[in-house]
Amino acid sequence: MKTIDELLAEGVEGKRVFVRADLNVPLADGTITDDGRIRAVLPTVTKLADAGAKVIVASHLGRPKGAPDPVFSLLPAAERLGELLGKPVAFAQDTVGPAAHDAVDGLEPGQVAVIENLRFNAGETSKDDTERGEFADKLAALADVYVGDGFGAVHRKHASVFDLPARLPHYAGFLIATEVGVLKKLTEDVKRPYVVALGGAKVSDKLAVIDQLLGKADRLLIGGGMAYTFLKAQGHEVGISLLQEDQVPQVKEYIKRAQDNGVELVLPVDVLVSTEFPDLKTKAPANPTTVAADAIPADQEGLDIGPETRKLYASKLADAGTVFWNGPMGVFEHPDYAEGTKAIAQALLDSPAFTVVGGGDSAAAVRILGFDENAFGHISTGGGASLEYLEGKTLPGLAALEN
Repeated sequence: MKTIDELLAEGVEGKRVFVRADLNVPLADGTITDDGRIRAVLPTVTKLADAGAKVIVASHLGRPKGAPDPVFSLLPAAERLGELLGKPVAFAQDTVGPAAHDAVDGLEPGQVAVIENLRFNAGETSKDDTERGEFADKLAALADVYVGDGFGAVHRKHASVFDLPARLPHYAGFLIATEVGVLKKLTEDVKRPYVVALGGAKVSDKLAVIDQLLGKADRLLIGGGMAYTFLKAQGHEVGISLLQEDQVPQVKEYIKRAQDNGVELVLPVDVLVSTEFPDLKTKAPANPTTVAADAIPADQEGLDIGPETRKLYASKLADAGTVFWNGPMGVFEHPDYAEGTKAIAQALLDSPAFTVVGGGDSAAAVRILGFDENAFGHISTGGGASLEYLEGKTLPGLAALEN
């Protein structure tokens, strides 16, 4: 895989460099609530611009249906990118049409443009190779060189991620090079004990990675909504907690495999429960009750790990050599259910281990809850991409850059 360092050594003065970034930031009423993914691509964009490239930044945002939708416009991200760069950023109101060409044609060396949401064109996400290829051809006409730096999208076989690199000289940006280097530390020559903390809503989202980790990790800590399927598999009442009943047989098998393989599988010993889901807009007090994990009332829902579980999980992280964390421990967006996720983040900071926060909601939680991002070993920008890499899958975007 060629990297941006090689591209810079070759020289980019006056070249049109297409940077596939991941600007898929969360928005609330058009306002960015977490700009972490924009900041993650800054080193690549800055270096290219400083070297005299004409930088074209492209990304998706949300899931529009292959047609323009103002709700998913990249304009707020483009404006924030300009603020962070400290200079104007041109914005094209289409992807490959006249506005995009005008924006690119108007660039002087060292200037930056952002084109509109790639998913406003159906060719970006099409499963038809020809349709994707036609869109990639149009994108290729905008540029001389391709730099892949949208790690959060490399697990997608999309035109700008998979097909476009084949049409231009291609290089990995600083972010992707860093992400791949970190993930190799989780799969090759891992410093032990290797502890993985998994949370989030659905156990089905994590089945494949759990399957792989049962042969690699020393310890698995389970929290979040997925924990209740594990508790159910142990025969416990989980009330009205989030439960994937159809996954119980698979989870039972994993519990047995963990025991057979000598992997320590740690589940909550107590949880915070309530009869109703908290109001995340008003953040009104929820007044939860703490109960033993095997004594959840039939009319109550588990919404966070309890204080004893927080202590237990912290102790299981204290002696780790390597830690990978993906998924919050509870409904961290509400202050009454944020303590479990806070406890995991703090335990990672207190641990001497090499710590990786695996993107998605975990990365958002670290920022929202006020932790210093730089204090962690690495905070990934791609939750789904990180998990699929750990599952051992071939990621289309990385394969395209390696070709």
